[in-house]
Amino acid sequence: MADPTLTTPSQRPVPFRGGGFSHRPVRGAALVVFLSLVALWEWGCRTGFISPIALPAPSQVLGALGDLVQTGMLWKHWGTSLMRLVSGWVLGTLVGVGVGLLIGLWSLPRSGLYPLVSALFPIPKIALLPLFVVWFGIGEGSKVATIAFGTFFPTVIATIGGVDAVDRTLIRMAQSFDVPHARIVREVIMPGALPAILSGFRISASIAMVLLVAAEMIGAEFGVGAYILMAGSLFAIDQLIAGVIILSVTGLSVAWLLSQAERHLLSWRST
Repeated sequence: MADPTLTTPSQRPVPFRGGGFSHRPVRGAALVVFLSLVALWEWGCRTGFISPIALPAPSQVLGALGDLVQTGMLWKHWGTSLMRLVSGWVLGTLVGVGVGLLIGLWSLPRSGLYPLVSALFPIPKIALLPLFVVWFGIGEGSKVATIAFGTFFPTVIATIGGVDAVDRTLIRMAQSFDVPHARIVREVIMPGALPAILSGFRISASIAMVLLVAAEMIGAEFGVGAYILMAGSLFAIDQLIAGVIILSVTGLSVAWLLSQAERHLLSWRST
């Protein structure tokens, strides 16, 4: 005869509920939300609920994008902006990672450079744009320098944080086996700091997009920022929104490329 105490509610097995608020991807949800908002926007413009002067319909914005493609100006503006963005961001991040490693690894650079970086980091880089125009001229030099200067500081801070976050036990273990300093940096510190450095890349890329638009609004003939400024001065709101869409697509593309780089470089974390 079975023990009746085993059938009491207190003795029944409880199902595991420790999901930890883990998210499950819902395919197509973002597309449905986006298309619904666009359809609502179009409906509001066609019914007069939304003033076409304040906000043109998506069909008008699509027409403005089509005109840019047909005239070839899309590639002219977008290509020029992309060249400035890549040049400034690559320069700023490369120098930023180098300086961040110097500060993170050696005492003298940390004592001499870290206070300087901390003092200059909070300065809005857009405020220095006129100064860069004076130094580098109104051409490409000032625009690339503004983007590079703006991306330099968040990369330095992220690199220092990544180096400081590396488990010191691993470093001491390698030193106890007389592993060369360069090899410790390459095989222990850099892999441990890489997640923070890549996160800094995401932040610096967003800052670079903002500085790109600001720099192109000063003395630039071509570029997405110059196109938006021109559209705004002519009250061509459909063209202005078309320029914003180009920037949004560019930002999404950069974010996707960085996510692919993270997946490749940090594949060891899933093993």
